Amino acid sequence: MTPKHKRKMFGYIWQYVYTSFLRYWLKWLIRQATGRCELQRICCRYKPGALRTTKAEYSLQSSKNKVLRGALETNKDKLEQCVGQIVKEKNIKPQKDPQFKENIHVCLLQITGYSSLYRSVEDLRKEVFSSDNPEHGAMLLKLWDLLMPTVKLESRITKQWGDIGFQGDDPKTDFRGMGLLGLINLVFFSENYTTEARQVLSHANHPKLGYSYAIVGINLTEMAYSLLKSGALKPHLYNTVQGAPELQHFHQLYCYLAYEFDKFWVAEEPESIMEFNQYREKFHDIVKTHLQDPDVSLTLTVRSKN
Repeated sequence: MTPKHKRKMFGYIWQYVYTSFLRYWLKWLIRQATGRCELQRICCRYKPGALRTTKAEYSLQSSKNKVLRGALETNKDKLEQCVGQIVKEKNIKPQKDPQFKENIHVCLLQITGYSSLYRSVEDLRKEVFSSDNPEHGAMLLKLWDLLMPTVKLESRITKQWGDIGFQGDDPKTDFRGMGLLGLINLVFFSENYTTEARQVLSHANHPKLGYSYAIVGINLTEMAYSLLKSGALKPHLYNTVQGAPELQHFHQLYCYLAYEFDKFWVAEEPESIMEFNQYREKFHDIVKTHLQDPDVSLTLTVRSKN
């Protein structure tokens, strides 16, 4: 066994021993010394945001208590009841820690809200764009009007779609990977940050540094989706949403990615669009590095129309 494998094996053994035995007794000793359970200490020690909520989440996940573990899957309308159960299980005296119930309630809103947000995003991703659905068609035409207000679209199926970065005459084929989610993100950016979206489109149509605006946008939706699915977006959302994250917060994150990727692409000056995957991964790594900062907030700095 190589030294690297030995270190890895030791890490697994230590993690098992710590979580199975030492952690429980360490928590017990600290409670005897401080008079506060781990959740109370977390809520008192850390300010509202990612550090507090992620540590509370880990504490609940690691607990041997079914009530505490079950809190992670509680419905939003039952959170208050759940908080009461936690207070009872941990024998917390509200008069001695009056802020605890409010603080842990916010943490649970963020934790359960993240899971709910993922389910909503997944539903949109699975919804196939349909030419027979009037709402889908209206959304696609709205995207054109927002980006190309002075140019009339000749028909629903036309080569003109290439002017905003679709691959073929019918954009529906480009939404297959991300479903309706890709279109909604494109429209959200164009509607809420119209000036910036048109600016990005102008860069995308540059004769030398250009790229396919819509296709890249759908690709960035996939990036946002994968970050959400992996849990990597938790620090950002826990820092920026003091409650349950919702779909609009995911769309706002997409706007940040679309705007920042364009800045990154223009600054890097790739030789051609053939290098897209290389630069896409480089940008992805930059975003993931940002998300490792517990104080991260990936917010578009320009002012939204809404």
